[in-house]
Amino acid sequence: MTTVRLTAAQAMVRYIAAQKTDEGVPFIEGIWAIFGHGNVAALGEALYTHRDRIKTYRGQNEQGMCHASIAYAKELRRKRAMAVTASIGPGSTNMVTAAALAHVNRLPVLLIPSDVFANRQPDPVLQQIEPWHDGTLTVNDAFKPVSAYFDRITRPEQLLSALPRAFATMTDPLTCGPATIAMCQDVQAEAWDFPEAFFEERVWTSRRPRPDEEDVARLADAVKAAARPLIVAGGGVHYSEACDALRIFAETHGIPVAETQSGKGALPWDHPMALGGIGVSGSDASNRYADQADLVIGVGTRFQDFTTGSWRLFQNPDVRFAQINLAPYDAHKRRALPVIGDAKRGLEALSAALGDHDAKADVATLRQEWFVGLDAVTDRPSSDNELPSDQQVIGAVQRSCVDESVVMCAAGTMPGELQKLWKPWKPGSYHMEYGYSCMGYELAGAMGMKMARPDKDVICMVGDGSYMMLNAEIATAAMMGVGFTVVLTDNRGYGCINRLQMGSGSPEFNNMYEHSLKQEMPQIDFVAHARSMGADAVKVSRIDDLEEEIAKARGKTRPQVILIDTTPYPPTEIGGFFWDVVPPEVSELESARAARAEYDDMVKDRFKI
Repeated sequence: MTTVRLTAAQAMVRYIAAQKTDEGVPFIEGIWAIFGHGNVAALGEALYTHRDRIKTYRGQNEQGMCHASIAYAKELRRKRAMAVTASIGPGSTNMVTAAALAHVNRLPVLLIPSDVFANRQPDPVLQQIEPWHDGTLTVNDAFKPVSAYFDRITRPEQLLSALPRAFATMTDPLTCGPATIAMCQDVQAEAWDFPEAFFEERVWTSRRPRPDEEDVARLADAVKAAARPLIVAGGGVHYSEACDALRIFAETHGIPVAETQSGKGALPWDHPMALGGIGVSGSDASNRYADQADLVIGVGTRFQDFTTGSWRLFQNPDVRFAQINLAPYDAHKRRALPVIGDAKRGLEALSAALGDHDAKADVATLRQEWFVGLDAVTDRPSSDNELPSDQQVIGAVQRSCVDESVVMCAAGTMPGELQKLWKPWKPGSYHMEYGYSCMGYELAGAMGMKMARPDKDVICMVGDGSYMMLNAEIATAAMMGVGFTVVLTDNRGYGCINRLQMGSGSPEFNNMYEHSLKQEMPQIDFVAHARSMGADAVKVSRIDDLEEEIAKARGKTRPQVILIDTTPYPPTEIGGFFWDVVPPEVSELESARAARAEYDDMVKDRFKI
């Protein structure tokens, strides 16, 4: 057996570079790195030595680098991914939030946090915690619950099993998620004679498991017996590239389609069977139809509470659930009829089993009534003297888009309004991180999206709260020449949570700047800030000017930030549904007691099994 003597870090980098997709390109496109005392000497040297085999990117914040990596993988439908390395201590724990985001959304990213000395001789090293009760614990144990695969390398030869397992996890549609390889910093520099065969090029392909024929037959019987069936399309439809299969299925069998945040865009908004978003931030069309649905078929969704209206949305006493899903864990939720397999294969098999069955759902009136209301709230303000609403900003962005535009967001007011109001004209025109609803994902995520799809016109919609939380990767994007458009809405605080607080019976408190203990509101110059980090930035006051600036921003090679002030108190909302946010059972506030009484009444009739 031919061997080559390498450090563990060198072996890791060389192995990563040899892993390919079935299209012949590297599965790991590049590695984001902020070097510190845990990884600069060994892993940093390895990345420099192998810089002709794999690219290394420098970011500003470890969480931001992970967000960029995750958005990259999401945009490419999990076919490619990125890796992120950080130093011991805070550099590593900064990645834990992003790891949770990737895990919830089931997206691949390879995380390489540095760890303590395996030999323990210098202990405690700088940034090392010392749990009194367990000498084996390090801060990297925090990655365990948020990793699809976790390993800690205390000997170089452990890479022979750890790395293939990590890649198998990331490339399997069932187990896909973050893989964490914690590297003890002394082991990174330790040499071992690795087999040359370990570094041979390997191609990873995505499986498409076919569902069991008997499961499909049972679901087909249920569909034929249903008077009002409904499909709920989740992110799995996109990852399986099943959008065309879903469209054909809906047309052939006359079954309408509602969409989760991850599933939005599976059908174009103007498709006659498309009901739009569903649930807490869903359309009236979807929610009114779901109210009396007697068979709800999830396709690639995990039935999160925003999708189900905290399981109060479905009011038909005879409602049944079914799931076409790769994961048995999801397929069996709520006593659903399980069809375990790939979304595309599952839809095709179910369609074949249904033959010429047509449910003949008539949703034309629901759709027409919904779009009349939608167009009214997204139209331009009647006066230039009033602050525009988030809904009106969405309308401006919608009218400014071109065929290659894709709108993205993650947290705050915008995700809910976008799920209700955005009209996706084709699959891939909508990118939302709402599994973890992580503030700070937006700007770094937009950069990762543009790196994945340079031909796309990426429009990032972000509020002032999320912008303040994590904005440093604007400088990274400017440095790298990655251009995208940022529509920054400033309502001077956490307007979304402020409204939720009020809706739960509490007075406005501690969310808006004007409610803080300080007497003077901060006057944040977002335009100057964005420009200081290398972006082009401008402030507009009118919706018409916003549309004009979005058009002008297209095609630039650095971030374009467009700021507009918005009202924190939008006009009467349309769409939407109940969300289980629990008011206090006892309170001195009459408003809180009233909210609790309304809440108790609402949860009486939710689906409980």
